[in-house]
Amino acid sequence: MSFNLSYKFKNSSLLDQAFTHRSYLNEHKDQKLESNERLEFLGDAILELIVSLYLYQKYPSFSEGQLTSLRAKLVQTKTLSLVAKKLGINQKLKLSRGEKESEGHNNPSISADTFEALIGAIYQDGGFSKAYDFVTNTLLLPAEKSFTDKLPYDYKSHLQEIVQAKGKPSPTYKVIWSSGPDHNKIFNIAIFVGNKQLATGVGKSKQEGEQEAAKNALAILKVKS
Repeated sequence: MSFNLSYKFKNSSLLDQAFTHRSYLNEHKDQKLESNERLEFLGDAILELIVSLYLYQKYPSFSEGQLTSLRAKLVQTKTLSLVAKKLGINQKLKLSRGEKESEGHNNPSISADTFEALIGAIYQDGGFSKAYDFVTNTLLLPAEKSFTDKLPYDYKSHLQEIVQAKGKPSPTYKVIWSSGPDHNKIFNIAIFVGNKQLATGVGKSKQEGEQEAAKNALAILKVKS
């Protein structure tokens, strides 16, 4: 696959650096090159921020645990290496002869690291908004489609959309009761729109109880509509 990058660099040396593996430097000491390790360090931090921000904004009712799990799936080596392969990054890598002979171009870890270095280079060249657009278009949107069916359905957001479309205030949630030890509590949650209670739900966490309450409220509203 040929290399395909939508972003156009103003400083092409940053792009060259992003593709330069440290092994390449050992055989080209006279070229005064710098490996992509520093850009990878920067890109790793930028990537985590972008993914966190994207998920935080898109899934407003997801718990910290759910968001953390989604982020881990998106930034894992396997996911990043697949994106790198689709972009053709593997074909642009500057590797030593030894790395080439050991098929370093197809090494998932090297590919993922290079993708992170590329993010760092884009951030350095064009700023956060350009890096955000690049990550969204190449990683987040395509990867999200592949596991959307596995995501827990966000009943709270769906309910809020329906309620607000009817001109009513946003739903609020209240713990009616909880029982059990701290490590294994059960929560009963009631959902209100204004002063009217729509439904209740039970869960092993407040977030789970709220989702169950919203699910039950949606079922009730569907029957009434």
